[in-house]
Amino acid sequence: MERLTDEEVIKVLKLAKLDPKTEDIEKLSYQLKEILNEIDKIEKLDIDQNTDVLITPSTNKNVYYDDKVGIMLDKKDVLKNALSHDDSYVEVVGVLND
Repeated sequence: MERLTDEEVIKVLKLAKLDPKTEDIEKLSYQLKEILNEIDKIEKLDIDQNTDVLITPSTNKNVYYDDKVGIMLDKKDVLKNALSHDDSYVEVVGVLND
């Protein structure tokens, strides 16, 4: 694949909501070209419709277990070890933005 133009790289950066910096354009142009080259290799593969497609190399399956109630901690013991709490809940610092 031929080299991507700076305008094409800037367009991809804007689509990805990234700030296009002049010093990054050449590096990103090379990286995008390499990604597109790999996609070209995949597109050139001759796969007939009867071929099973490998989605993952692992044969692991999700295994679910029934929840079982175990030994519960006493609420008073939990609250006495908390830095901050009210009568029933442990208070923590908010981590979500508005």
